Amino acid sequence: MNRTVYVNAQVFTADEPEWAEAIAVEDGTILAVGSADDARGAAAAGAPAGSDLEVEVVDLGGRLVLPGVVDAHTHLVMMGEALGRVGLTDARSLDEIRARLVAARAAAPDAPRVLGRGWLFDSVPGGAPTAAMLDEALADVPVYLDANDYHSCWVNSAALSELGITRDTADPIGGRVGRDADGEPDGMLYETAAQQYAWEHLAEQATDADRDAAVERTIAAYLATGVTGVVDMAFDELGLAAFRRAAERRGGTLPIRVVAHWFVANTGDAAANLAQVARAASLADEVSTPWLRIAGIKLVLDGVIDACTAAMRHPYVDGTNAEPIWPLDALEPVVAAADAAGLQVAMHAIGDAASGIALDALEHAHAVNGERDRRHRIEHLEYVDRADVARLARLGVVASMQPVHADPAIWANWAAMLGDERADRGFPWTEITEAGAVLAFSTDAPTAPHEALPNLYVAATRRSALDDSFPANHPEYAVPLADAVRHATRDAAHSCREEGVRGRLAPGLAADFAVIDRDPFELGDDALLEARVIRTVVAGRTAYEADAGSTEATDGGARAAA
Repeated sequence: MNRTVYVNAQVFTADEPEWAEAIAVEDGTILAVGSADDARGAAAAGAPAGSDLEVEVVDLGGRLVLPGVVDAHTHLVMMGEALGRVGLTDARSLDEIRARLVAARAAAPDAPRVLGRGWLFDSVPGGAPTAAMLDEALADVPVYLDANDYHSCWVNSAALSELGITRDTADPIGGRVGRDADGEPDGMLYETAAQQYAWEHLAEQATDADRDAAVERTIAAYLATGVTGVVDMAFDELGLAAFRRAAERRGGTLPIRVVAHWFVANTGDAAANLAQVARAASLADEVSTPWLRIAGIKLVLDGVIDACTAAMRHPYVDGTNAEPIWPLDALEPVVAAADAAGLQVAMHAIGDAASGIALDALEHAHAVNGERDRRHRIEHLEYVDRADVARLARLGVVASMQPVHADPAIWANWAAMLGDERADRGFPWTEITEAGAVLAFSTDAPTAPHEALPNLYVAATRRSALDDSFPANHPEYAVPLADAVRHATRDAAHSCREEGVRGRLAPGLAADFAVIDRDPFELGDDALLEARVIRTVVAGRTAYEADAGSTEATDGGARAAA
């Protein structure tokens, strides 16, 4: 029996009472949270007769302790792959994009491809990327560049040739091959065209060793930022196999808790769609451990506003619009089947037309399957009709949203596509909570940075974590820091049906928490941009610890412990 008492801390519990000064832990579970005397007493009490009780005391030097963050919407293998690619989010001109690609090629001249990620439409002339733009820099090697939102892929002519894409290539359901005025492919692959042509090809070229390396990069990156649990939103056979191997390498456990939603694509065939749901239901029974669990399915109903592929009730400023990837008649039987099987349904819906369809399908599931605690989710909800906010709350649907997607540094093109009136209601977090819905925060990495503390900064300020020269973006929708933390911990755990297991620092829950080197509750929200995680504890064990001497203790104001 091993017990540890963490003392001399500023513990934000995300529970009632909010603050404490010590935590007692036994074998991965919290025994007590409160004063130092409370914690020491709990650790010393109740040891079974004859047990070899050891109590370790850890002095945290007055530092802030937060519940472990649960990144409630992420893409784990893709994130690990992205961490190994050329970063382009802060390359704000075509010349800079090309310079980075040329440098990457020079650094790895024998690599079969140049892979990049994170470029923004407003960094490209006219917001219209073409293969020719890339050919001017690199014509002799295939180039694949995933957009910042990961809903389109920009490729050069060598990549188009490698993929076999010609003027005769068909557009897949829910996607489009970009074409010039003569009908020739122009280098852009939108939505399912990116998935089925570029990403599937690259997945075929990757090996299990490549995916294993990606998984390890992701785990290490998350633990270093205080994230103790994640919800993958596009799990597939390759991802499942990679995480099973990661667990096998560690004797059946993982250093981070993984909940996954199985990706279900609209094939255009009702029977094939339902077969995917059946596979997810089977895996939910088969894959269910404290460390790796399949909870439900993921459906992508539309695209993104930046590329005008999100389904809107009214056209974009340029007069165009997009059809949903899942029309309601195809969606309803899939959602109803998943609901009947006890699976959580998570639906990507960015445009207001898409979120309306999602809610229609959930209402249908309620009608055919009866009432019960479902915990279904809608992902992103970047622009949602006011009436649908009320419906969201009434149906008990979790609003799964990403503060970093509202960063002012990447806002301009998004707003320009919608026009001022609609952009003024973008990412309306406070509207959603005031309506009574549960709001869970996440990052959607790698479409945005995975770090938890900058995500909380954007949530609490609506200011940019990328470039402080931008003014706050509709600060009326900012949430107080304490609420932001709760949305990223307690409510994120609720989103995956684990509010009784983790997400708060309370007796009986998992000892998952992060120790921060400075306290933004005392120093102000700006401290989140400089703060660093110095220790991450998962199930009572230190899963990450910063190098000694890399951070200094900071004085925190004393708070009364209950």
